Amino acid sequence: MATIKLEIVSPDKMVYTNDISMLIVRSTGGELGILPHHAPLVTGLVPHAMRVRLGAGADRDEQLIAVAGGFMEVTPEKITVLATAAEQPIDIDINRAKEAMARAKARIAAFHQGTPESENIDIERAESALRRSIARLRATDTSYDE
Repeated sequence: MATIKLEIVSPDKMVYTNDISMLIVRSTGGELGILPHHAPLVTGLVPHAMRVRLGAGADRDEQLIAVAGGFMEVTPEKITVLATAAEQPIDIDINRAKEAMARAKARIAAFHQGTPESENIDIERAESALRRSIARLRATDTSYDE
């Protein structure tokens, strides 16, 4: 079975490194599936839970890794993800992610209600925080209300 090297790096640390059979990511241009010997590619990433597949067929194991955006470079032999932030499910504080999602939703709702306090809300930042918290919760396979 062919594999390709995957490295996920955040500003703090090497988050993940392994030989994988497939990577499914959400780029700025849409969802991509990367297999071994993929054509060279550089793309931006949006916040989401990346799907890392190990093995093939019935032996296939899938892991989720939350990324908060960044860039991905693909060569035929290697995938490098330079993430603004990335976490494996074991490192994610589920309660903190749920609280971040609730705060972001409240800020977005306040902005759309047009209250006087909404003038101080950066809607792009609030929407970005919501996307990051959803990615973190999806990576942990936790149910939540969108």
